[in-house]
Amino acid sequence: MAERKFTIVDGGRAVEVDEREGVVLAKRAETAGRPVAVDLDEGVAYLGVTARERAAALASLEAPDFRLPDLDGRLHSLSEHRGKKVLLVAYGSW
Repeated sequence: MAERKFTIVDGGRAVEVDEREGVVLAKRAETAGRPVAVDLDEGVAYLGVTARERAAALASLEAPDFRLPDLDGRLHSLSEHRGKKVLLVAYGSW
């Protein structure tokens, strides 16, 4: 029987590996002090950055760039508005 595939999301990149290797990589990241979110049922793990990297990002006072669609499906990125005031409204249904 073939090993189940497992997706590791690290630094914004998704890599597919065997499940066993995915679990090992997640544990190694956690041991290195990185936050890790694992969903074994879905076969995916997200590896966060270290506390030192998070502190450096916060100290820079610069928001990370991201892209989101508007109601018409057009993509917009935060970097398009660099130097302008931007109001972001976020909503969660949970």
